[in-house]
Amino acid sequence: MTHSQQKTIGHFIGGKKVTGKGDRMGEVYNPATGKVQAMVAYATQNEVKLAIDAAAQAFPAWSSTPPLRRARIMFKFKELLDQHMDELARAITLEHGKTISDARGEVTRGIEVVEFACGIPHLLKGEFSEQVGGGIDTHSQRQPLGVVAGITPFNFPVMVPLWMIPMALATGNTFVLKPSERDPGASLILADLLAEAGLPAGVFNVVQGDKVAVDTLLEDDRVQAVSFVGSTPIAQYIYSTGTARGKRVQALGGAKNHLVIMPDADLDQVADALIGAGFGSAGERCMAISVAVAVGSIGHALITKLTEKTGTVRINQGLDEQADMGPLVTRQHYDKVKSYVDLGVQEGAKLVVDGRDFKLPGHEEGFFMGPCLFDHVTANMRIYKEEIFGPVLSVMHVNNFEEALKLVNDHEFGNGVSIFTRDGATAREFGRRVQVGMIGVNVPIPVPIAYHSFGGWKRSLFGDHHVYGEEGVRFYTRLKTTTTRWPAGIRVAAEFVIPTMK
Repeated sequence: MTHSQQKTIGHFIGGKKVTGKGDRMGEVYNPATGKVQAMVAYATQNEVKLAIDAAAQAFPAWSSTPPLRRARIMFKFKELLDQHMDELARAITLEHGKTISDARGEVTRGIEVVEFACGIPHLLKGEFSEQVGGGIDTHSQRQPLGVVAGITPFNFPVMVPLWMIPMALATGNTFVLKPSERDPGASLILADLLAEAGLPAGVFNVVQGDKVAVDTLLEDDRVQAVSFVGSTPIAQYIYSTGTARGKRVQALGGAKNHLVIMPDADLDQVADALIGAGFGSAGERCMAISVAVAVGSIGHALITKLTEKTGTVRINQGLDEQADMGPLVTRQHYDKVKSYVDLGVQEGAKLVVDGRDFKLPGHEEGFFMGPCLFDHVTANMRIYKEEIFGPVLSVMHVNNFEEALKLVNDHEFGNGVSIFTRDGATAREFGRRVQVGMIGVNVPIPVPIAYHSFGGWKRSLFGDHHVYGEEGVRFYTRLKTTTTRWPAGIRVAAEFVIPTMK
């Protein structure tokens, strides 16, 4: 099939699907087969501006819509997401490669944010103080920003957009989404469902594309805020460029998540946790555990357990309901991950389990890699310092709790971390002193539920706000405070000093 015969994934602007007029196109692969299954149109600068135009025109009416009506659209959207879960999950699997069960889980976690946004009338309530001075009252309110944008990654093409979209829309903003060009299909399903839920045209728009689209969103003064999830270099670029233009920016970057294993931990529980958190979704998660830190003498037994359990991981194309792990997203990403495994060997780490030569029968051209397990990794190695974003798990050995804590705190990333122990005092001390944004205690992937908020520390987050939850409400609104006096027939004389409440 030639490119001209393949399905083309375009944009959604002003309530309508737009094929795209640019000459630049990208290839969308089926990672399980290695074949191109669609082409995606890269938006021109003019097409992005048309999306911003549509959002700007829709903002006055949408921001004036009562929060209760906006909430009812979110309720309907949530109902439609439930009904179309399998369609969304299948779209994710076919373009990303993750297993269908994992894709359903992704959609479910996104729906949870929509559920939270359904309570927006309560979440937008301001404060009121009576009689702050003689005959004077003060009240506060939160108001939407205007046009906002979301730039989202390939690894969660539904969940991460749903971290942003319901919070932005429910608070009264209009939205332009720029999804990953590697798996863009689900973004148009979300657009269709929002329209079916009753969202007015122009309130939500989608532009596919690359850096041209990103830079246009960052440079247009009508875009008031940008939310981003991706790698740290791009997060820093988004943050510095956006804030220099006066925009509000939350930019979530990379991670190197550790799991600290204390000597008293349940080793079977730890091994199962590491296998799932390290190799689930082929390691393409910002919350994946990529470093196991064995404290004391537990390290040898841990390696034995991990080697045994790694051999039980079922690798298959993602639509297989029994698969534990699917392929990597593209050949380019496969080559990058493989190069890191090669590097780890060169750096002197011991490759206990080597998945580089894995081939799935019948899918030899797919982007499959088996689990890779390194032992004796040290802090000076690049495979420890840098985010690999693949099915590569490194084991490090330290003598005691303090060394483990220092190892985590010294790393440039501070996204997520876990500790496995039976001792409550140790867990409490770890949680109090560790310099990481999200912490799990005997929980390997501590992604907060929707009514809390998601975000890391250090170079894992640029900006002051985490995403969704009440942090999301604050990010997508401005606070306004009004002080009121209604003189009851009493003339107030001129006052030449700063007002004080007497």
